[in-house]
Amino acid sequence: MTARLPSLNGLRAFEAAARHLSFTLAAAELNVTQTAISHQIRRLELELGTKLFVRQNRALTLTAEAQEYLPGVRAAFNDLKLATDRLRRKDSDHVLTVSTLASLAAKWLLPRLTAFQEAHPGIDVRITTSTNLVDFQRDNVDAAIRYGRGQWAGLRADWLMADELFPVCSPALLQGSKPLKCPEDLKNHVLLHTSNANSDDWRLWLWAAGLPADFSKQPGVTFDLIFMTVQAAIDGLGVAMGRTAYVQEDIAKGRLVVPFKIALPTDAGFYLVSPAGRTDPPKLQAFRQWLIASVQNRP
Repeated sequence: MTARLPSLNGLRAFEAAARHLSFTLAAAELNVTQTAISHQIRRLELELGTKLFVRQNRALTLTAEAQEYLPGVRAAFNDLKLATDRLRRKDSDHVLTVSTLASLAAKWLLPRLTAFQEAHPGIDVRITTSTNLVDFQRDNVDAAIRYGRGQWAGLRADWLMADELFPVCSPALLQGSKPLKCPEDLKNHVLLHTSNANSDDWRLWLWAAGLPADFSKQPGVTFDLIFMTVQAAIDGLGVAMGRTAYVQEDIAKGRLVVPFKIALPTDAGFYLVSPAGRTDPPKLQAFRQWLIASVQNRP
């Protein structure tokens, strides 16, 4: 017997609310009311027979069941979007599809993309996010922005930028009752962590700062995407371990500050990756030239 799938609206509400950790921001994204999001989440929880969110005062967190469920839901929506894009695509010569990490897209690429669209209005840019390596023959992707050492067989890798690790927090937190004058003062603050690929960032930085590695194990909050960690720092929830590409815009605009002068260089960086051994279409040539110039001309 085929299992009955939950409502699509409920899944959309869940994915957006989980991404933002906010019913209000999810409602704004989906162009509905916060009450509608609450109803859709409640209905989805009834359909699934499990609780998805824990509501604590003004904070919203995912249950363990929701954290396990979310990657599959997110992947399904991404597959649906890609399939729809392929179906609707009329003129692929003017459509440039770029794959990157969700947090890098949100915190670094999207703020810059307006300049490319103004310079090349005839190119329709599609951004797709995934943590998986791109299969250029299968995924219908023109280029990808990836983190590594630039050595991928059969691919051209154009260097974009290096990365550094350093703590960041909101200006309000820095000016609060608990000072952050030296790394030891972190013991009085909540540490914000990012799981998966960035889960070791705090331990590495604390070691470089001369603090014991188990210092990072004090009570904190962990997110599955780094842009959520950064947003939590902006909101004053605690101190996050920032990476250059993800926090430089927020630092420049005063939403974040760097409390210490210690920065830990990493041994890898970001590259624009595309298939090697073939002539690039004009749309990709234009994007590569613009992106490299953008990185060179901006901090």
